[in-house]
Amino acid sequence: MDRKKKKLYSGAMAFIFLMGIVSLFSDMTHEGARSILGEYLNLTGASAAAIGFVSGVGELCGYSLRLLSGIIADKTGKYWTLVIVGYAMQVLAIPALALVPENGWIFACGLVIMERIGKAVKKPAKNTLVSFAASEVGTGKGFAYQEFLDQLGAFLGPVILFVIASVKGTGSLFSTYRISFAILGIPALITIGLVVFSKIKYPNPEMFEKAEEEKKEFHFQKSFVFYVIAICLFAFGFADFTLITLHAAKTGAFPDSTLSLLYAAAMAVDAFAALFFGWLFDRIGLKALILSTVCSSFFSCFIFLTGNPVMMGVGIVLWGIGMGAQESIMKAAVSKIIPRSMRSTGFGIFETGFGIAWFLGSWLLGALYDAAPLMLVIVSVAAQLLAIVFYMICISRQEKGL
Repeated sequence: MDRKKKKLYSGAMAFIFLMGIVSLFSDMTHEGARSILGEYLNLTGASAAAIGFVSGVGELCGYSLRLLSGIIADKTGKYWTLVIVGYAMQVLAIPALALVPENGWIFACGLVIMERIGKAVKKPAKNTLVSFAASEVGTGKGFAYQEFLDQLGAFLGPVILFVIASVKGTGSLFSTYRISFAILGIPALITIGLVVFSKIKYPNPEMFEKAEEEKKEFHFQKSFVFYVIAICLFAFGFADFTLITLHAAKTGAFPDSTLSLLYAAAMAVDAFAALFFGWLFDRIGLKALILSTVCSSFFSCFIFLTGNPVMMGVGIVLWGIGMGAQESIMKAAVSKIIPRSMRSTGFGIFETGFGIAWFLGSWLLGALYDAAPLMLVIVSVAAQLLAIVFYMICISRQEKGL
């Protein structure tokens, strides 16, 4: 590697890790909150169906609005503006949850949706900036490093809340959760400071990726369509963690003070799964996603059909594997498929389908949990196994150049 190439590689790695640190503090904030959000919404008066609905609406906004923000990013080139505004909306919604009064579940649900909208504003632009640097170090590896640091924050956030719950003692669980959200305002402010610093340090990350020799027009290849269908089926059957924490609380399998640790464990698994499957993606492509989906397909059987803590622990590990692989490989695959000039728009189009599927699935699975947990498990497993079929069709089409 010549000196110029080495400098470019080092710069790309530094940018990926800096953005990873931003994600670390961001996830410490909002994923820490998510670890207790299901039970918190329940304490404010929301039913399981309402929690599933709000989780779904939040994810719908968090993904479908990326189409608009992605188009704006590509049309204006204001990637950093969208990233900064989106991060501010996302992380500041969390400490605001500390202001929710008793029986104020509608207010709390509004803040949950606001947090997801903030994510929608910044996500396509952020993924595009990272993709520029990832193209220099290896697409799968670049997004895997990003996801690892992201999930390290998602691990630390719930652990911090566990410590808070332990120190608070046996007082009101509702007041403990409000204090927890207030303390999460600290990493929220650090996140905003770091993303502003990142913009100053690397104002033009496009320099890391070689310019295209000619502008390619984005179009839907058949293989891409099958890939979108597969990811949507995966999202439809993949229960939001708020339902898992709600089930853990209702069965009494784990003490209320340890609920945040369940999510921390899932995020730790997510982080290492992202590294492994990101590395695997650079070697075998989408076959890595088939392997991860096979591993995670049956997580709901271990969680929702039992109140046994060991069995639920196995299910949470499987859930973490699926989430980690999805977060790293999905982004890497999209970055490979979509040309640079349309990448933010492409991320937005792709993730809109994912968000709609997540919304419908979360709503249905929440309703099924209230009615019959066995039906929740059947729908979850069937959707993910069907996703594997479409991954295989996608790979077959890719091999034929279709």
